[in-house]
Amino acid sequence: MTTIERLETRTQRVRLTRPWGPSHAAPGKWVAEPVEASGPSTGSETQYPGAVDSVTVIATRVTRSDGAQGFGFSWTPQIGASAVQALLDDDIAPAAIGRSATPGEAWDDIWAHLHEAGGGGITTIALAGLDLALWDAEARAASASVSQIIGRRRESARAYGSGVNLHYSQDELVAQVRRWVDAGFDAVKIKVGKPDVAEDLDRLAAVRDVLGPDRALMIDANQRWTLDRATDAVNALAVHDLAWIEEPLRADDLAGHAELARRIEVPIAVGENLHTRHRFEDFLHAGAAQIVQPNVIRVGGITPFLRIAAAAADLGAAVHPHLLPELSGQLALTLPGDPWTEDVEDAGFATLGALADPSPVTIADGRLTENAHAGLGIRFTAFERDDS
Repeated sequence: MTTIERLETRTQRVRLTRPWGPSHAAPGKWVAEPVEASGPSTGSETQYPGAVDSVTVIATRVTRSDGAQGFGFSWTPQIGASAVQALLDDDIAPAAIGRSATPGEAWDDIWAHLHEAGGGGITTIALAGLDLALWDAEARAASASVSQIIGRRRESARAYGSGVNLHYSQDELVAQVRRWVDAGFDAVKIKVGKPDVAEDLDRLAAVRDVLGPDRALMIDANQRWTLDRATDAVNALAVHDLAWIEEPLRADDLAGHAELARRIEVPIAVGENLHTRHRFEDFLHAGAAQIVQPNVIRVGGITPFLRIAAAAADLGAAVHPHLLPELSGQLALTLPGDPWTEDVEDAGFATLGALADPSPVTIADGRLTENAHAGLGIRFTAFERDDS
């Protein structure tokens, strides 16, 4: 049996060229967009914390007992990177060494080992760093890409333009949507949640005017609304022919999402802030979501991501991976159905100069295709600087 011999980590901060949130906001806070205040809510109060101007990658390198190496990463916007790295170094690495290096075989045992620190969140974000490196090592050893060893179902996947743009003026928002249309996207997603829904209506009308009737339009409320406010807002905004409403309520409000699904006709999408297969299944069984958007890092890597996708397929839900197109786009090529890949403007790792190699994917004319590479094709410069 090939086993895990070593797990190493390095951190790498990646500065965003287009900050996620208003540039005038106070620094040092994580939340990118307005969220409802904590505690009892009247449905009207909104907070505008600081912008996210960087993300931090915890790059990982696994060495197997047969000498093969694999590269992976954990990821977090602006906060928590030191906690993730400490969990990898202090708890995951000692638990992993000597275990099977076959992707997925050690995942459940290590997740159980970490459970005292939480079943999801920091623990699954950290566990992704090991899981991705093991998948990368397996594919590199086979001189194949990860999508090939999983089983590629298609040669390209639909991509959509996305941005953190609630703080944009209407003119800036319209200009962004025009860039997406000019780039060939036939679907786009924008943020909603202005204090007055009339302003959201005006912005969506302007966006729909640019898109025309045949391109898909999705909206993302980033957990800003109460149940009653979400009901009113979505029913008002639905006049613009919405493909989905994303995170209308607090992400862990299962009962609220289930009730909202009964009140509106627009499909509900959730998942970027759900961390385990079990929580995804809770939402699906409750009818609280028709679309799931697992973030491959936040759920713990490729192993649980594929399990979540399989559960969604069994229950008739669509799967559209959240963020990280250079990784999630490769996985989209292996999924059943018609998975869409999210391409946030100016946020790709290759675009930001964070990778040691060319991007493993290309997005053009609204489609994502895979470039020739071994493994994940995602090696961060952190190890190159360290090893030079």
